[in-house]
Amino acid sequence: MLNKNIRDLVEYGLRTGLVPACERNYTINLLLDLFREDEYTEPAEAPVCEDLEQILKGLLDEAVQRGIIEDSIGCRDLFDTKIMNCLMPRPAQVQETFWKKYEESPEAATDYFYQLSQNSDYIRRYRIKKDRKWTVDSPYGTIDITINLSKPEKDPKAIAAAKNAKQSSYPKCLLCMENEGYAGRMNHPARENHRIIPITVNDCPWGFQYSPYVYYNEHCIVFNGQHVPMKIERNTFVKLFDFVKLFPHYFLGSNADLPIVGGSILSHDHFQGGHYTFAMEKAPMEELVTIPGYEDVEAGIVKWPLSVLRIRSKDEKRLIDLASHVLEVWRGYTDEEAFVFAETEGEPHNTITPIARKKGELFELDLTLRNNITTEEHPLGVYHPHAQYHHIKKENIGLIEVMGLAVLPARLKTELEGLAECILEGKDPAKDAALEKHAEWVKAFLPKYENITRENVMEILQEEVGQVFVHVLEDAGVYKCTEEGRKAFKRFLAAL
Repeated sequence: MLNKNIRDLVEYGLRTGLVPACERNYTINLLLDLFREDEYTEPAEAPVCEDLEQILKGLLDEAVQRGIIEDSIGCRDLFDTKIMNCLMPRPAQVQETFWKKYEESPEAATDYFYQLSQNSDYIRRYRIKKDRKWTVDSPYGTIDITINLSKPEKDPKAIAAAKNAKQSSYPKCLLCMENEGYAGRMNHPARENHRIIPITVNDCPWGFQYSPYVYYNEHCIVFNGQHVPMKIERNTFVKLFDFVKLFPHYFLGSNADLPIVGGSILSHDHFQGGHYTFAMEKAPMEELVTIPGYEDVEAGIVKWPLSVLRIRSKDEKRLIDLASHVLEVWRGYTDEEAFVFAETEGEPHNTITPIARKKGELFELDLTLRNNITTEEHPLGVYHPHAQYHHIKKENIGLIEVMGLAVLPARLKTELEGLAECILEGKDPAKDAALEKHAEWVKAFLPKYENITRENVMEILQEEVGQVFVHVLEDAGVYKCTEEGRKAFKRFLAAL
């Protein structure tokens, strides 16, 4: 069976272009060495399997049977990456092909690299398919909702192994350049099939790669070549536009640089981008504003639950200047009436989540005002999902959510399935320990629906989950979409 699985994997490599025909025997021999096997016979009669997940499962079962690896999710994920590396072109080859494609067009280059990242199983397509995705209509446009199921849950063996593993500071984090080709360990994922495209951003070496969990089309990560912390400053806007000029078909944005309103990795300077149009980008400017000294720059308040100032110009340098001015003023801005405090007891609260893009001849920059102040009533953040919505979304509202895509926890899949059964059977979710947190929410929305059936119950639950996320975004808005909120927003704009 080993011979057949090796043959099928090599055929997959040939079919996807990972392996050139002249390297067929070479690739077979690399795989034989990996399985500590000296012999190979071509299984000419056996039909070729084209399902990568099935081929890898066969090879991983063989590795377990031969005692090469333990039978756990962690060990399997480390070893299948090692298997796929036998098919991979070297980093220099990938970079050379990328920039040759770039001479055709930036789109040709990213199309090649995105396809490679999927074919190499760095992006595990068969896991991404498990994610639940749907949309809901809102006053702000069509909002995207996802339940993330593509990250495998760690089994007890992996958790124990990670706990007992030797602590290492190499690579320093998941975004460091040193991850390329790293074999991984129980507390750090394998990256042998990972490739990075070096680019220059703000005259410094940066890396361009795709996210292995692709929450949206061509979800890319652009990261500093040095392990330095996130910081929103003038150079942030320079970096964003340097990238957008390189890849004008991609947007690029940054998480904020403060806890609560920031991303999950604040220790390494990085951005996220891709080839996708979010609801926030489609949202119109509901009111144009003129900023003194920048009369040549189009500016306006965006019709969006978070507080967004959109600025546009053919000259990105004018946007960089204006964004730097807005950031400087916002960092020091206090409006007690609107419960906006620049700092309390020396702790800064105001920052910005910026998103840059190219729209025809115009450069466009969305500046989302963020504030991370906490109170006794809202210990996790005043401008953070409020407690009544934590049963659906408790985590930080980062860049992706700011733009209108909910990334919800995997637990919701089984919880929604459980709630569906409760609703259909007329049971009280409050009597189920796993579903109790949803009981008040279900009780509140059920009267809206006269006819709930097995065919429509999940659709109803998904709609209601989506509406909760809309409220979560409204919670994250410093200035609410009300008459009072707009007046407060304009007081800030008048300070510019």
